[in-house]
Amino acid sequence: MKQVQLLFKKTLSRIGQGSWYLDSAADSAQAIRAVQTGLDAGLTHIDTAEMYGDGMAETLLGEALLGRRDEAFLVSKVLPSNARYDTTIAACEQSLRRLQTDYLDSYLLHWRGQVPLEETVEAMEMLQQSGKIRSWGVSNFDVDDLIELHAITGDGKIACNQVLYHLEERTIEHELIDWCVAHDITVVAYSPFGHAQFPLESSAEGQLLRDIAQQYDASARQVALAFLCRSKNVVAIPKASTMRHVLDNAGALDLHLSQDDIARIAAAFPLQPHPGYLPMI
Repeated sequence: MKQVQLLFKKTLSRIGQGSWYLDSAADSAQAIRAVQTGLDAGLTHIDTAEMYGDGMAETLLGEALLGRRDEAFLVSKVLPSNARYDTTIAACEQSLRRLQTDYLDSYLLHWRGQVPLEETVEAMEMLQQSGKIRSWGVSNFDVDDLIELHAITGDGKIACNQVLYHLEERTIEHELIDWCVAHDITVVAYSPFGHAQFPLESSAEGQLLRDIAQQYDASARQVALAFLCRSKNVVAIPKASTMRHVLDNAGALDLHLSQDDIARIAAAFPLQPHPGYLPMI
C-alpha cells in the first residue's frame, strides 16, 4: 500500500519527505534535486513548517516544486506563538508566499501553546473555507489534547496528528494510534530514524535489521520505515537531502514485513512503559 486515504478523500504517500534542517544542507541545489527525485519516486507527501530555518525550508521547497506543485501533497505548520486567529491567517499567508503556492493540502498547529484551541480552530476553518488550505490538523498532541480538540470540532475535521515515532520511541503505541484510528485521524511519524539514534550496524539491534533487510533485498532503514508504517493509519516523513537517501526511503513504499519479522523487531525494540507524557523534539 503506497498511499493512505485521509478523511477528506485525498491520498498521500505512505512515505513522505520531511524538511527539518533541509535548509542547512551544504548544497541547496542538491537538496532541491533530492526533493524532486523523491517526487519522481512517489514520495509526494512533503512536510515543512514556518519554524524550519525561519522559513528558509519553505523557500527551498517552493523552488523545488516550481512547475510540479500539483504532484505534491504539501503540508506546513504554524507555531503556537502565532496561533491566534489573525496571526494564524497571517502566518499561513506568509508560508504560501514562501512556498510559491496559493494553497496547502494541510496546515497544522505545530504543538499546543497558550492560545485557546477554539480560536485556532476558527482560524483553520476560515482558511479552509477561503481555499487557502484543503484540510488542517495538529502536531505533538497527546490523547488528552485530542479529546479536548475533538469536543470542539466533532468528527471529520482533524485530518492528522504528527508525532515523534521511531524504533527507540514507541510511546504512541500505548493508546494514541488506536484513538486516532477510531476517529479517522492519520498519524504522521516525524523523525522516524530517531534524532541521531538509529541503531549502529555493529549493535545487536542493527544486525537484526540488516538480517531482516537481506530477506527482502532491502536496507535497514527501509525495514524500520516498514515497521513503523505497518498500521494502515500511520505514515512517515523521513528527511533526506541527497538523492541516494531519498531513493533509499522510497524503497520502503513497496516493503511489507511478515508478522514474524514484525514480532522480532518489536522484541528487539521493546515498547517501554508510558512515561506519562508525549515525547517530542
